Amino acid sequence: MSSAVNTSSHSTGSRNPHENFEKFFDSWLADQDRDLQSLTAAAALPLPRTADEEAAQNNRLRRLLNAVLARYEHYYRVKEASALHDVRSMFNPSWTSTTENLFLWVGGWRPTMAIHLLYSKCGIQVEASIHELALGAHAGNLADLDAAQLHHIDILHRMVVRAEKEISEEAASAQEKVAGEPLVRLSHIVTEMGGGDGAELLEAEMKGKEEDMRKMLEKADCLRIDTLKGLVEILQPMQALHFFIAAAELHLRVHDFGKMKDAEMAAKAQQVQAPAAAL
Repeated sequence: MSSAVNTSSHSTGSRNPHENFEKFFDSWLADQDRDLQSLTAAAALPLPRTADEEAAQNNRLRRLLNAVLARYEHYYRVKEASALHDVRSMFNPSWTSTTENLFLWVGGWRPTMAIHLLYSKCGIQVEASIHELALGAHAGNLADLDAAQLHHIDILHRMVVRAEKEISEEAASAQEKVAGEPLVRLSHIVTEMGGGDGAELLEAEMKGKEEDMRKMLEKADCLRIDTLKGLVEILQPMQALHFFIAAAELHLRVHDFGKMKDAEMAAKAQQVQAPAAAL
């Protein structure tokens, strides 16, 4: 049931940061799939019958949850290190599908999605356990959320919404700088120089713009992991377990679906190109 976090195999020291992070991401997906299996196995265990059994189960679940959360933290540490060398790829990742990229917010998932996911899974589990809950029984999952927990989740939700708004506004300001006077003037100079000859001038100016976006990415990623930590603090161990199961299922299945659709589109493009090449 344990899920040890092994960070030694996820180095970022290769000469090609883009290729290196892509390999790391594939490895991380495999880790997440293994974590999902461990979480699912733990969720299938019988509910404890005594206080001692409950305490022992909670201790085991906390160790598993800490390992899963540590893997998320490791992901964002590696991502931060990679972004120092190649921030552009983080905003246009080739390791994810075009379907996933369609819903990106500042280089990743929108933090409020975690809370919407929690509410969605809670609603599904309440519906599935409505008769047991009506009799006063515990469902042993997110259907057991009480009023105090919902209140704290609402407070967290409001905080995350405010933080998202601040980051979105800062990111918009950083993007608008591309149309600022320095780059507009430099673009005209490079045009008069004949285009390509002035690439070095643009390179120096764009580095500053990329650094602004890297800082926005760092803030967004911090908010993402802080949101997960905030939810874990509010939820009981078994509830957090079901949340992470839902998160892993959603991420892995959407990723698989997106990669399948990309493969279909690539195959169609090849079919179109083949007859043209024969002409």
